[in-house]
Amino acid sequence: MLPIIALLGRPNVGKSSLFNRLIRKNKAITHDMPGVTRDRIYGEMVDDEVRVAVVDTGGMLPDAALEDNDGIDRSVFEQAAEAMEEADILLFVVDGREGITGLDESVSELVRAAGKPILLVVNKIDGPEQEAKATTDFHALGLEIAPVSAAHGFGLNTLRARIAELARPLIAQGPEDPDAPERGLKICMLGRPNAGKSSMVNALVGQGRQIVSDVAGTTRDSVQITYDIGGKRYVFVDTAGVRRKANIHDSLEKMSVYRALASSKRADVTILVLDALEGLSRQDKRLIDYLASERTPFFVAVNKIDLVPKQHLKALRETYEEALRIAPYVPTLYVSALTGLGLQKVLTLAEDIRAECTIRIGTGALNRAMTEATTRHMPPVINRRRAKFYYMTQADEDPPTFVFFVNDAELVKPAYARYLESQLRKLLGIRMAPLSAVFRSSHEKKEPERVLKTRTPRLGKSRQAMDAKTAASKKHWVDSPSKPGGKAGVGPGGKPGSKPGKPAAPRKKG
Repeated sequence: MLPIIALLGRPNVGKSSLFNRLIRKNKAITHDMPGVTRDRIYGEMVDDEVRVAVVDTGGMLPDAALEDNDGIDRSVFEQAAEAMEEADILLFVVDGREGITGLDESVSELVRAAGKPILLVVNKIDGPEQEAKATTDFHALGLEIAPVSAAHGFGLNTLRARIAELARPLIAQGPEDPDAPERGLKICMLGRPNAGKSSMVNALVGQGRQIVSDVAGTTRDSVQITYDIGGKRYVFVDTAGVRRKANIHDSLEKMSVYRALASSKRADVTILVLDALEGLSRQDKRLIDYLASERTPFFVAVNKIDLVPKQHLKALRETYEEALRIAPYVPTLYVSALTGLGLQKVLTLAEDIRAECTIRIGTGALNRAMTEATTRHMPPVINRRRAKFYYMTQADEDPPTFVFFVNDAELVKPAYARYLESQLRKLLGIRMAPLSAVFRSSHEKKEPERVLKTRTPRLGKSRQAMDAKTAASKKHWVDSPSKPGGKAGVGPGGKPGSKPGKPAAPRKKG
């Protein structure tokens, strides 16, 4: 088990920027707006061969812990409190430019009460010349101070070394291989705002790890949660809601949507969570089309099915079946994150899709399947020519990619390509994973015969010069213009070879 380092503090002191610096990745969204981070975000820092887990939390507002406060601020405070409870070392982050505030003092009391090693990180100090002045007020807290600048990198190497020094005694001794823990199946939750993605994650892991609210857009960042269920490790990625581009006017929301779509590409399986009460919207269809075109392994989970009247269930199912015609291989589950209806099938289905994505099929089985498919339905004739399939092979996996070698790839039209894809799914047992078929010409295309007949043969320079010399040396005889009936090439007196000209003068007698 890695030592856990938690970043705590009031809102907008730079915890997320410091978190990204420590793990050397842009994992947490950073923005000038206070309260961007709400859920816990986990990362890993490595320094001097010491590996620790780093947790970024939302801004702590102690007044939000009051019983009469049931809003987002209280949920953020509870998430930070849970991170503080599970952490081994606490990094209390403050703003060096603003100095110590009453809210900092309130948070410091909560941090001290945890009874764990504390390091006071004074952020936004851009250089050593500002260090003495910016840290003066914070000495009153009686904590070890580490001046840094998360934006410019000042003091970060010293901070990493100090964290490694504090964490080294906490690392379990033994021959444990750091790469030994199973990576786990990575599942991304994608969908429109308020579709129930966070609720589904909480229901699957059995804990309130994600903040759940009726307010759309509660989750702003892609939050990664690792959990062991039934002896297997799963990594859940809860993403922000994806709205239409025309409805997004906030730069923070644009960044959240970008992170959500990027997380779906990096995940092993994506679960598209839809709201059964709101029906199938245009944005839902766009997301289905996006995932299908990107060849992303995914399935659809229609949430809140317990709130749909029974007489409307049949029409609801027909609506989703019609929408998924563009990707008929995609399964659909009807679940309820609130009651747990249908959730027992979610992880099993995700594992089955992942297994199909990593399948590897031998060349012999592929060519037998290709022969059977092309024999059952031959390719159509295009411009008096028919596509001839030679052989096929599997070029890649995740998703499975198959290459067909044909005489001319342009003769394989989209309709016949879809037919071959459906036949491959039946013959090879790939029912739910995305499949990619590539058609490649096995040799260069031959020119039509009519072009070959009219094309002038190319001659080398020496051959051309020789032909020109030969043509110049030849003598061409033509008929004499004074004798229309004469023979060409015959001179006066009938002797061949003589030059044509005037008639000879009569011979004089005596």
